[in-house]
Formats: sequence, C-alpha cells, structure tokens
Amino acid sequence: MNPFDDPEARYRVLVNAEEQYSLWRVDIAVPDGWTVVLPDGGLAECLEHIDAHWTDMRPLSLRQNRPGPVRS
Repeated sequence: MNPFDDPEARYRVLVNAEEQYSLWRVDIAVPDGWTVVLPDGGLAECLEHIDAHWTDMRPLSLRQNRPGPVRS
C-alpha cells in the first residue's frame, strides 16, 4: 500500500515557493523548501484543503509571466 493513501494516517499539507501543494504524512520530516500550511488532518480533510486552495496548477513563476490562459 502507498503510505500516502492510508485513510487512517495523519497528514499535513505543504506548499513551496512556487505555490505548489503537497500531501505529506505527519510522521515524515518536512523537506527543505516546503512550508506547512495545514499541520495535522485526516486524508479527506487535507485533500479538501488542497482542492480549495490550489486552484491554478501552474507554478507561480509561470503565472506571473503568463497571467491568463493561453488561447488560440
């Protein structure tokens, strides 16, 4: 089983400088370059937080250079 798919585990939500989000187990150290934005929650709660806050999947640097969607 993937350790990040365990519905019984406790998770946290991380974000990096590019405003990309990550689900991370609380029993694993936070990697360099990532900040905790939700320190402890269940799997569903953390995934809901990510869905609510990560509304544009493009990295921040790309959004700043191209603020709108590319249209043909």
